[in-house]
Amino acid sequence: MRNDSETLHIPHWRLRATYLVLLGALVLFFFRLYQLQVLDFNTYLADANENRFRNVSVPAPRGVIYDRNGSQLVRNIPSYNIVITPAGLPDSAAEVQSIFLRLSELTGVPVDQPGPAAAACIAGRGIVQLVEEGETIEPYRQWPIACDVDERTARIILQQAVDMPGVEVVTVPVRDYTTGDLTSAIIGYLGPIPEAEAEAYTELGFVPGRDKVGYAGIEFEYQAVLAGTNGLKLIEEDVARQQLREYGQVQQPVPGNSLRLTIDTRLQAAAATALRSRMDFINRVTGEIRTPLGVVIAMNPQTGEILAMVTLPTYQNNRFARFIPQDYYQQLVSDERGKPLINHAVSSPFPPGSTFKLVTAVGALNEGVIAPDRTINDPGRITISNQYFPNDPGKAKDFVCWKSDGHGRVDMLTAIEVSCNVYFYKVGGGFPGELEPGLGIDRIDRYAPLLGYGSPLGIDLPGEVAGLVPTEDWKRINLGESWSTGDTYNAATGQGFVLATPLQVLNSVATLAHRGQAMRPHIVQQILDGEGNIVQTFEPQTLWNMTDGSAPGGVVVQPWVIDLVQQGMRLVVAGEDGTAHKYADLETISSAGKTGTGEFCDALALERNLCVPGNWPTHAWYAAYAPFENPEIAVVAFVYNGSEGAVTSGPVVKQVMEAYFELKAIDAAQGQ
Repeated sequence: MRNDSETLHIPHWRLRATYLVLLGALVLFFFRLYQLQVLDFNTYLADANENRFRNVSVPAPRGVIYDRNGSQLVRNIPSYNIVITPAGLPDSAAEVQSIFLRLSELTGVPVDQPGPAAAACIAGRGIVQLVEEGETIEPYRQWPIACDVDERTARIILQQAVDMPGVEVVTVPVRDYTTGDLTSAIIGYLGPIPEAEAEAYTELGFVPGRDKVGYAGIEFEYQAVLAGTNGLKLIEEDVARQQLREYGQVQQPVPGNSLRLTIDTRLQAAAATALRSRMDFINRVTGEIRTPLGVVIAMNPQTGEILAMVTLPTYQNNRFARFIPQDYYQQLVSDERGKPLINHAVSSPFPPGSTFKLVTAVGALNEGVIAPDRTINDPGRITISNQYFPNDPGKAKDFVCWKSDGHGRVDMLTAIEVSCNVYFYKVGGGFPGELEPGLGIDRIDRYAPLLGYGSPLGIDLPGEVAGLVPTEDWKRINLGESWSTGDTYNAATGQGFVLATPLQVLNSVATLAHRGQAMRPHIVQQILDGEGNIVQTFEPQTLWNMTDGSAPGGVVVQPWVIDLVQQGMRLVVAGEDGTAHKYADLETISSAGKTGTGEFCDALALERNLCVPGNWPTHAWYAAYAPFENPEIAVVAFVYNGSEGAVTSGPVVKQVMEAYFELKAIDAAQGQ
């Protein structure tokens, strides 16, 4: 029989092995503890802080916009949104239903209305569906169930929020365009950050889904100036992502700068009224929407400042201030004739018609193609043979003057005054036995850029197009045909392939008014800080001077050429036979200008069967400046399918100029 001591005896090697295992485990434990607490301290601290803290972007106030007289065109106003945090709602279904019913009574949003998923604030779904969606995605986030409610409703809900857990009123700034559609083509509007540009905007500190950016006009062109820089704050959250406190120092947002424009809102209103009245008159008399669009631009030719820019039809940018309504946007996009979302002043090229004859006049005089006093016979019609079939009368082509029996013997001044087509046909393309070789298309191409045709002028608005001054190579490449004399005739009179924007036509007249000095057209006059202090002033910028070799191509125009063309433009208004004399002559202020009646046959005209051979529809143009002796305003009016330029557009320009000088007199009397 064993005793107890023999039974409990453990071999020493087993004890040593056990101690070693325990010691090893203890070493590993302390090493792991040291690794977690010391070696990997920063890593785990960062992970913990990432769960505990969150950077929150603080939106920067967007800059506002004023006209040249300090009238506010764009401001920021509060908009009240009703939001629900799903996790904050009561546990009782009856209480939740009571809250939903109360909100529905106050906001008009139905309690239960299924509908397709859409962006926040888009009507079509009920409160139940909006909350369920939010609860599924992120229950501790505020989800809008009614946006842009009136202030009275917001105050009521704010007062009753204590009895409606989970419901809050959030105030967000939105744009208020005080002049609405009067300036929408200039100002533009805001929209959500496009998905394709989200990464780029995020790198700049913007928050997709919250922040808005410019989509058109000044809001787009000066996005970087107006937007400012968002701030940043660090907040501490609990496990439910509820904010506990702010942590550290807040990086305050930098407000966007404001803008003062060159636009005079009073003149803008006068121009819009004049253009709209003329278009309505034409449409009323013809019993149809004959002219769906038109443009008026007023500019100071000595500085390039745009004083007014009207394009019709237009749109209500205030309807885009909170969100972009799909039905309204689709309505605008589907208007194929008027295209109200396009600023036709800078983005739509049209045949400039006889306004382009000023290019031919300058080129022909400067190149010595014809002397100012030499006369050309205008019988009313000339015929040129086809160079490939010279003996086939059936292949010949007639070119007619707008005056069917012609103007007889015409010199340069008279040709500009009466806008003689045949004179400019012959001077531009030559005529066998009378004037050879003529200016020719190559030299027309050389002189057109001097008056601003064929390339953007650099105005500070998006979407400016170049227009078109055709060349022989252009026709060969694009149409696969050789250039003909008839093409030169058309180009010399602003027809055929020539296309120009209303801004380019205005610039051509303004450049001549300023004795050959072309100024960069611009909309913004000054950048201001939040307190109204001037940050930057945009001084007048000369693009080129036709008389000193700085013009495109280095062409130098003799000053006497500009003087003579100006005299011809003066006769357009003051001469008894001037094409604008009856329609645009100011009673007390001297002016000069050029009418244009541009034939066209675009897709819309073809669709309406308007392109009748020999009787195509025409756009109406008139561009002028005043006073003649010291020009301070230049105006162009364009009316799509408006027939004769003098008859339709002449009175519009006259009314705008009269309004300008009346406003000037009022300001002078008030000491401004």
